[in-house]
Amino acid sequence: MRYYIVDDDKASRSMLKNIIIDGDLGMVIGEAENGVESLSPILARNPDVVLIDLLMPELDGIETMERLRSDGFQGQFIMISQVITKEMVGEAYEKGVEFFIHKPINRVEVQSILKKTAEQFLLKNSLRTIQETLAHIGLDTSKTKEKSVKEIVMSILNDMGIIGGAGSDDIVLIIEHMMNSSERAAQLPPLKDLYEAVAEKGEWTNVDVKKESKAIEQRIRRTILTAFNNLVSLGSIDYTNPEFEYYAPRYFDFQEIRKHMVSIQEEKDDEVRVKINIKKFLQVLYLETLEKYQQG
Repeated sequence: MRYYIVDDDKASRSMLKNIIIDGDLGMVIGEAENGVESLSPILARNPDVVLIDLLMPELDGIETMERLRSDGFQGQFIMISQVITKEMVGEAYEKGVEFFIHKPINRVEVQSILKKTAEQFLLKNSLRTIQETLAHIGLDTSKTKEKSVKEIVMSILNDMGIIGGAGSDDIVLIIEHMMNSSERAAQLPPLKDLYEAVAEKGEWTNVDVKKESKAIEQRIRRTILTAFNNLVSLGSIDYTNPEFEYYAPRYFDFQEIRKHMVSIQEEKDDEVRVKINIKKFLQVLYLETLEKYQQG
C-alpha cells in the first residue's frame, strides 16, 4: 500500500510514518503540511490512501478531499482529527472518508485501521479485475444475474474487517450450505451438523470429520472474535461509524460490545473476557444473506 500524509503537525506526520514503516504496512510516498501543498503531488503520485488532518490552515481536510475528487483522484481517505463532532463525521463520510484516526495518535488503533483499509482495497481491486475480465470476454456485467451467495457473504465479512481471517472461508461454506438446502429453513440446524457438512466437503480425502469439525469451530470462533474487536475499536473511536451502528447490535450482544468499549476508553489494563455466540452470528449472517440474495 502507498500512503500520502497531510497534516500541519510535523510530529503527527512522523509518528504515522514510523507506524507504517515499523508495522510493514506499506510505504509513505510523500507528505505535506497543508492541503494546498498536497494537491499536485497527490494527483501526480496517485497514492492508494491519503491520511489527512481535518483542521488545517488555508485548506482544511474536507475541502482538500473535495478538490482532489473533483480532479479525478480515486484513492481512499482516512481522516485524522482531535476534535470530532457528529456533524463533522457525517460530512466527512459523505465526502468519502473510509475511517477516522483520533488524536492523540495511538499505534494500535492506526495499525488496526490501516490493515482493514488494506483489506478493503484488495477486495475492491479483486472485484474490479473480475468485472474487467468479464467485460473483456464479452459479458455485460451490468446485466448479470443477482450476486452470488459468496459475494454477498464476503461483502458483509469485509465490512467487519475479517476478509482473509482463518475462519472466513469456513463461514462462507456454511452459508452456501444453508442456501443450497432445498428447504432453506429459517433457523440453523445444530452447529455440529454444519461443521461436519463443511468438513465432508473439504479438499482432502479420508479426512477425520470429527477432528476437522473441531478445527472449523476454532477457526470460526477466532474470526468472529476478530470481528467483535474490530467493531469495538470502531465504536470507541467513532460511535456514529456506519459499520459499527449496523453490525454491532445485530451480530453481537450489545452489552458485551459496550462493556469492552468502556474498558478501552478507560484504558483498563485488566483483560475482559469476551463472550462469543457463534450460532447467533451465523444465524444473523444467514438471514441477511438470504434477504439480499432474494432481492437480487
